[in-house]
Amino acid sequence: MSTLSQPHLRTFVRGLPRSCREDARTRTQLLSTTRAKSTKATKTRTQASKAPNTSASSAQPSQAEKETLPWQEYLSIRKQKRRWETNIDPMFVYGGATLGCAGLGYLLGPVIGSSIWRLTHRRLMKLIEQRDKEFHQHIVKNRVDPTAQSATNPVPDYYGEKIGSLHAYRQWLRDQAKFRKKASGFLAED
Repeated sequence: MSTLSQPHLRTFVRGLPRSCREDARTRTQLLSTTRAKSTKATKTRTQASKAPNTSASSAQPSQAEKETLPWQEYLSIRKQKRRWETNIDPMFVYGGATLGCAGLGYLLGPVIGSSIWRLTHRRLMKLIEQRDKEFHQHIVKNRVDPTAQSATNPVPDYYGEKIGSLHAYRQWLRDQAKFRKKASGFLAED
């Protein structure tokens, strides 16, 4: 059935430009053929369902049954799809990226930093390593016994990591002596 054959639409269509009228005709023709096909398909489907089932067709599912998705499975897939399509706030993405970069920097920073430092101080490396060994021997010789520590008297800088100058080294030696004196007085009271 054409749109132009309906009397109440004729006046409306006459006011439209000719190109729009042609578009309207082609659309209505497409719709009418689609409707006719869909009604034929439903008629054949209802006739097929009314026909008696044979033993061969009941044993194997038909092609239409193979291609259809069960409702339960469809709804579970739809639920998963909706979860995956949920929007993520950009602040969460930025926060995750920031934490990822911070973690990567934490892991790679010492490796890259020490490599760059070694490259810039390449000619002094043998002398520095020799002094490191000597300094470590001084620390081991002068540090206190950590078994004498308590909650009120912790060991002061056991590895000497905070020593950065000669003045700091002398202060470290004084702190070690102070700890020994406290620990011996505390143990003597027991």
